Amino acid sequence: MTWSHPRGYDPMVACSALWKQRTGVAIEWDKRSLQDFESFPVEELARAYDLIVIDHPHVGQITAENCLAPLDVVGREAERAALAAGSVGRSYASYNWQGRQWAFPIDTASQVQAWRPDMLSAVPANWAEMLELARQGRVLLPLRPPHSLMVFYTLAGNLGRPAIEGHGNHVDPATGKQVFEMMREVAALVDPASLGMDPIDVLEEMARSGSRIACAPLIYGYVSYAIAGFRTNRLAFADIPAVGDAGPAGSALGGTGIAVSAFSKAKQAATDFAYWIASGDVQRGPYAAAGGQPGHAAAWDDAAVNAAAGNFYMNTRATLEGAGVRPRHDGYMAFQQAASDRINLGLAEKHHAGRVVADFNRLFLESFPAPGAAGGGA
Repeated sequence: MTWSHPRGYDPMVACSALWKQRTGVAIEWDKRSLQDFESFPVEELARAYDLIVIDHPHVGQITAENCLAPLDVVGREAERAALAAGSVGRSYASYNWQGRQWAFPIDTASQVQAWRPDMLSAVPANWAEMLELARQGRVLLPLRPPHSLMVFYTLAGNLGRPAIEGHGNHVDPATGKQVFEMMREVAALVDPASLGMDPIDVLEEMARSGSRIACAPLIYGYVSYAIAGFRTNRLAFADIPAVGDAGPAGSALGGTGIAVSAFSKAKQAATDFAYWIASGDVQRGPYAAAGGQPGHAAAWDDAAVNAAAGNFYMNTRATLEGAGVRPRHDGYMAFQQAASDRINLGLAEKHHAGRVVADFNRLFLESFPAPGAAGGGA
């Protein structure tokens, strides 16, 4: 099971066809919507599929549910070392939880900046320049849950005071207040429909003929839109506009990893495929050629891969290397939805920043098991 977008589906099908030629093992892929991908219970998928594409915040939950098979099997240490060495930023480490490796990165993303080079002479270099474009009605921001929370995380990280894991405040109250006020300022300048838009919605609008939108300052990168011919207007991608002097640091890491179901009756064959498709040669070769957004640095560093995608990888690499891992404890996924909803309500109804942040920190504290109850650790 993978997710329903050419970037998520096409490379899995193409690589599986090659795998069948190599091994005789056939793999068929189903796909689910982006919203389902971000929220659907992994355990249900694990009972129905041998291979599952997941994102890293699920690992605490899936570990507690015992629904995935760890991939750090004996005898393949050298292969895993190569995958770890090829990690773009913290992509590989993000799937490691409680000492085990639960998935391998096959797609790496974080919030970056999308723009129309035919409409702007240069991409906004900082937050102030972006706000000036927003005042002209030329900016759009995806704020549909969970993306509002991702914007919150990215801004806090870029300010140098990222949200932290643990049983205290998730975000420093003063930082949280500053971040929410920044979000409220830009949200008031963009189309109110942004509260219901995900990155694909925003990128589709940007690429549309006649669109006035020239910039999406914080949005998960989608290489598809940087490839000539994918849409009428080709988009470009760049590092996030910095708030202060730290450069493009602190973006919320995304991307996907390939995992093997603990309930699979073909666990060995599924594991073999996971190692193969995550490897550098496959990632920079057939995976990228089929429209994938690789998770391996061999592809990100490849001149031909970059040329085909308008230097998407080269132009966002600094942001990816500085991106932060979201919380992953069992209970985070419910918090992600609740916190996103709280931020959106605050934006829509213009709530006081301190009130929103207090609720945000309370929701995070409540996402952990009660003392003495079973739950995931760090």
